[in-house]
Amino acid sequence: METVYNDVKRPSEAVVEEFRAVLREYSPSCLVTDAQGRMGAIGGLLPVKPSHKIAGPALTVNLSVDNLVDCMPLLAKAQPGDVIVVACHQTARTAMWGGLMSTLSLKAGIAGGIVDGAIRDVDEIRDLDFPVWYRSTVPRPSPSAEHNRTEPVQFNVPVVVDGQIIAPGDIVVADENGIAVVPADSAEEALEGARRQIAKERLIREKINSGATLQQLLVEFGHL
Repeated sequence: METVYNDVKRPSEAVVEEFRAVLREYSPSCLVTDAQGRMGAIGGLLPVKPSHKIAGPALTVNLSVDNLVDCMPLLAKAQPGDVIVVACHQTARTAMWGGLMSTLSLKAGIAGGIVDGAIRDVDEIRDLDFPVWYRSTVPRPSPSAEHNRTEPVQFNVPVVVDGQIIAPGDIVVADENGIAVVPADSAEEALEGARRQIAKERLIREKINSGATLQQLLVEFGHL
């Protein structure tokens, strides 16, 4: 694997803020996925705390499954509000995120971390109240924690998590249901779709609470 350090072209802060507003709704990752015609969904990763909801531009890390190394150097390129996405191929034998990484990320204003593999120090991360999504846990640290290895690694390149491509700068929306990925070039379209979905679901809830039957709802909305 070639070592790559790229800068990231972030979406406008105004657009990101609009996605953060969606976090006030129920199941924001579902709303965004629905807005994209079921595209962009990632499952199988769980948050350290179910109450956590985040939205922000992705900073990506691609690691070789045969040579997992420390991703802390990425923090030098991170900006407040970024979401760090670590693609480590679902590895369950080595923890690629822990309490110290969470503490540093919290101090840097990072919105959260998404790790397609194992983490450790879950109790510390929970007490920090720092949002992290992960696939498994294991006590073993990354090799670089013992041998000061930081190469090779690829920062801000397209990565694949659960079959979904995440490009640096894509908007990531995550909650306890899973993760929704919005390509940067279609962010405004997805945002408008999410707003329509929010309005539709509010209306459906109102009609249910007013006594509408399932058949009536299907006639009016087509599907729920």
